[in-house]
Amino acid sequence: MISPAQRMQLLTTTFFAALGPKIEAMQAAGKDVIRLDEGSPDLPPASTIIAALAHSAAEADNHSYQSHRGPKALRAAWAEMYRRVYGVRLEVDSEIVPLVGSKEGVFHISAAFLNPGDVSLIPDPGYMTYTRGALFSGAEPYFMPLRPENQFLPDFQAIPQDVLRRAKLLWLNYPNNPTAAVAPREFFVAAVAFAHQHNLLLCHDAPYTQITFDNYHASSLLEIDGAKEVAVEFNSLSKSHNMAGWRVGALVGNAQVLKTFFTLKTNVDSSHFLPILAAATEAMTGDQAWLVQRNEVYRQRRDIVVQAVNEFGLPARLPQASIYVWCPVPDGWTCLDFVNLILDEACVSLTPGTIFGDHGEGFVRISLTAPAERLAEAMQRMAKLFPLSPQGGI
Repeated sequence: MISPAQRMQLLTTTFFAALGPKIEAMQAAGKDVIRLDEGSPDLPPASTIIAALAHSAAEADNHSYQSHRGPKALRAAWAEMYRRVYGVRLEVDSEIVPLVGSKEGVFHISAAFLNPGDVSLIPDPGYMTYTRGALFSGAEPYFMPLRPENQFLPDFQAIPQDVLRRAKLLWLNYPNNPTAAVAPREFFVAAVAFAHQHNLLLCHDAPYTQITFDNYHASSLLEIDGAKEVAVEFNSLSKSHNMAGWRVGALVGNAQVLKTFFTLKTNVDSSHFLPILAAATEAMTGDQAWLVQRNEVYRQRRDIVVQAVNEFGLPARLPQASIYVWCPVPDGWTCLDFVNLILDEACVSLTPGTIFGDHGEGFVRISLTAPAERLAEAMQRMAKLFPLSPQGGI
């Protein structure tokens, strides 16, 4: 048996990969499981996007390797979307690198910039790939707590000076996964200033900026003066245009950072399938009116969940953006015990907060990725279990 590389000991199978077999076994036993755990949109993209894919795929010469930068029309589409949605101007040839889904970029930027002994400043709770990328690169994660009393924003002043001296990357993610928190513009201004002060590469993960409610508008970090000097932003069509399985994203911002990242990227993949890129171009440049209607669907789902859990006695905040509700668990329960109970007794699958970090304890993430009637049924099933005993019983 050939032993794996030592770095593999730093990684574990993801929570969702381990959860799948349990749910499949429950379903095979005839149980109707309502999955509200993964953040995978259940709604389709607009029909024009699918038509663009089919049209391009029917072209005989569209099945070969593509440039790592993708077609210029694709990069122009990203630039146009940034101009239209955020008022940010991007240089098509130097400030946009297409990604095979933003997750690969989030992981690989650590490999491109972190050395052993460097520190990556990571929100907790936060998307686990920030941490996995740092560990795989031999760097040290430093976790910045996201606390309810601070509106789930990190406190930069609480980071020790000895950590800051070794820090190289600073991760932010708003609208936030998993907490669904949003960041005010003044926070982004402070973050850019902090990155300048401490010579940090500021990485903003922004896939939820186009899923907003109640007239809230989410900003791009790159709207802030001086941001391009220290920052890059990851964006994706997975959530914004219901294209999670299509794996279409982009890294935008600082041209020198993108140049280094691009060198790595040319060594680890061979770009994407041209018809998918043609459809992505249509997604960003075609009629966007359907996104308003889609967001209204998510708003209705949000209201169903928040009203229900508050009636259970779990005071969840009403999120202004994203596809999640960050819900506290009952007193006396760990989030994992609560999730297991809900799955075993109500056949509803939620995500425990601790998979996103130690500061996720006390919360579960509820995804709004099921039709309203299924969400309502899930809440009704859960309601039958309340009140819950702090000793762990029903």
